[in-house]
Amino acid sequence: MDWGGPSFVILIIAISTAGWLINNWIRARHGYALEDEWSGKTEHPDQIANAALRKENAELTRRLESIEQRTAALETIVTDGGFALSRQIDALRDTPRIAANPDKAGARI
Repeated sequence: MDWGGPSFVILIIAISTAGWLINNWIRARHGYALEDEWSGKTEHPDQIANAALRKENAELTRRLESIEQRTAALETIVTDGGFALSRQIDALRDTPRIAANPDKAGARI
């Protein structure tokens, strides 16, 4: 092989390109950011989507905690004895009253 000829230069370029392609293929397959030609990083579209999903998940978790706190407050109000007493009083107001006159026992006042 002629070390100074064009075939050697082409072989070196081919090996370097193949190594770069294999490196990027492995990085892409395992979810790492890819390097562009100026040593920058190109994020995989799935990683960008994952970041957006993480942000949305955090927001939904915060809202769920808020709703759970509100539900606990409502449960406390509903199970409170005063609320039950108020419902019983309202139920008594809605029932028909029997007149004091026994002749009109079925009449409402």
